[in-house]
Amino acid sequence: MDASGYTTLTRQAGLMREMQLVANNIANASTSGFRREGMVFSEHVKRLQEGPSLSMANGNARHIDLTQADLSQTGGTFDFAIQGDGFFQIETPNGLRLTRAGSFTPNADGELVTPDGFRVMDEGGGAVFIPPDAAQISLAQDGTLSADGEPLTRIGLWQPVDPHDLTHEGGTLFAAPGGLEPAGGGTLLQGFVEGSNVNPIAEVSRMIEVQRAYEMGQGLLDREDDRVRNVIRTLGR
Repeated sequence: MDASGYTTLTRQAGLMREMQLVANNIANASTSGFRREGMVFSEHVKRLQEGPSLSMANGNARHIDLTQADLSQTGGTFDFAIQGDGFFQIETPNGLRLTRAGSFTPNADGELVTPDGFRVMDEGGGAVFIPPDAAQISLAQDGTLSADGEPLTRIGLWQPVDPHDLTHEGGTLFAAPGGLEPAGGGTLLQGFVEGSNVNPIAEVSRMIEVQRAYEMGQGLLDREDDRVRNVIRTLGR
């Protein structure tokens, strides 16, 4: 295969990964707290010993869109939404993770957990405990959680030290290998949940664009394959 074939193949591989990201975005258009992802392409140019340089496209980097999504009022006591910057911090078997999905519930031990059973952390890194005999639970905009008017703890908002260090682990969970720090500027709302920031119409439009680009690349590979076959047949006579 010549240089043009390798160049097209690397581009096709990146487009395939982008198509998978777009499909995942569309599938999570109604998932609370979901953040859309996009593919970032880079170009690598290498000088060859003879002839022109070789340009290779690389589509491995992902971009996470942190745009605020719409908030929906549910009236749920343990439905919390973040207005502004920051993430909830939760404890998973793989370590501390971040999420914007704020639909929680107390477990049998009174600890506030996600639907998957992961504990929600307060600003000090401890579990949030809800008294079983509490008649009214209220959440202030600064994250202070109270039971019957008595403060219990304060739910902290967190963000990665390096904004580019955020890694999507699947669903609504994110990891920050470079460390976390308190997030400023965000407020908490009780009785609301944040939706997905995916625009289905824009994603479908993008899917069509990626599909057309992939088909064009495949057409180039097919024509190049026919050219090589014709050369081999001609020289073999």
